[in-house]
Amino acid sequence: MLILAGLGNPGDQYAKNRHNLGFMAVDAIAERWNFARERSRFASLTREGEIATPVGPVRALTLRPQTFYNESGRAVAQALKFFKLTPAQVVVFYDEIDLAPGRFRMKTGGGAAGNNGIRSVTAHIGPEFRRARLGTGHPGHKDRVMGHVLSDFHKVETPWVGELLKACAEAAALLAMGDDEVMRLAPSAKFDPRTAPDAGGV
Repeated sequence: MLILAGLGNPGDQYAKNRHNLGFMAVDAIAERWNFARERSRFASLTREGEIATPVGPVRALTLRPQTFYNESGRAVAQALKFFKLTPAQVVVFYDEIDLAPGRFRMKTGGGAAGNNGIRSVTAHIGPEFRRARLGTGHPGHKDRVMGHVLSDFHKVETPWVGELLKACAEAAALLAMGDDEVMRLAPSAKFDPRTAPDAGGV
């Protein structure tokens, strides 16, 4: 079994933020693979189902912690303990400003690189979980990072956001089999958020 945890903030006001890209990714996976109806469990909104792979179905639980981004580890730890899993069976999807918009990289272990959600997960279950890093691009200066991640995607970003989420959902079978090294998705042309006009979200 896998726990697919997306990082984000609960509430409609945050739904289209860049910081909620992890929520969007696990939702896309649950929809693509026809997971069960959403339930409230583990201080989260969850959906459970199976991902078909060439070697058979893999059971998975999507997790959208309702603890707010910086406290996500508490929810992940509750689910991990309940199912008696190891950190290696946890995949955390989250927005990554150090990757170009639309790019995707997998890694296992490592530091938090300034991401408080990843820091929280590490504090609760240790560092050896799998990280699905979803590129949103850097705003250009560290003083602009908070405003950048808590702002909605621009309308002009809609195509690459949609393509990235679709690619993640379609590639979930590779992820379920542990083929992290081949999951290096880059489904969109490079987009520079520093030059985007201030527009509405997706």
